[in-house]
Parts: sequence; structure tokens; C-alpha cells
Amino acid sequence: MAYAQLNFVQPHSGRMKTAPVGFSWTTFFFGFFPALLRGHWVGAIIQLVLAIATFGLSGLVFMFIYNKMYIKYLVGEGYRVQSSSGDVKFIGGQLKMQLPLLEQA
Repeated sequence: MAYAQLNFVQPHSGRMKTAPVGFSWTTFFFGFFPALLRGHWVGAIIQLVLAIATFGLSGLVFMFIYNKMYIKYLVGEGYRVQSSSGDVKFIGGQLKMQLPLLEQA
């Protein structure tokens, strides 16, 4: 189960996204559709191709790693953490990545 939730903001456009942290129940139940609905096209295509190639067995891996993939995608797109349901530094340590924080004016 996702143990935390990160709220991201794209500083230039003001767009907001929410990303769960931890096990992805939505990927477990619905495969590549959560990535598709979140607008993470590359993640959806990767999951779909691997699901077809492995007869669905790749889903057993993606349910553990997809939420981290999505967070990396958001950070790569320039999103910054605005708020969190837990300590951002602790979550970043668990993910083994630096989470950029939104600078408050």
C-alpha cells in the first residue's frame, strides 16, 4: 500500500499532480491503465509492451516500481514537491532520490 502521498506543482505552468509513494495497488489491479490516465505515456507503453511480451507477468514487477517511475517522471518534467503526507526528506531517502521542493515566496 502506498505509505505516503506527494503533491507536486509545475512552477512555470502551475499544474498540480499527486503521486502516491510505495506499492501501486492501481497497477496491480489495472495494469498499464493508471499510467495512461496519469498522462505518463512512456510508462504506459513500456508496461503494455512488456505485459504482452511476458504474458502479463511483468505486472508482478511493475506494481512494486511504478509509483517510483512516475515520481521520477514528474521530477524530470520540472515538477516540485509542494506538500506531502509525510516527511519529504524521509520519503526521498526511501526512494533513494532527491526530491526538489517548491520554493515558497
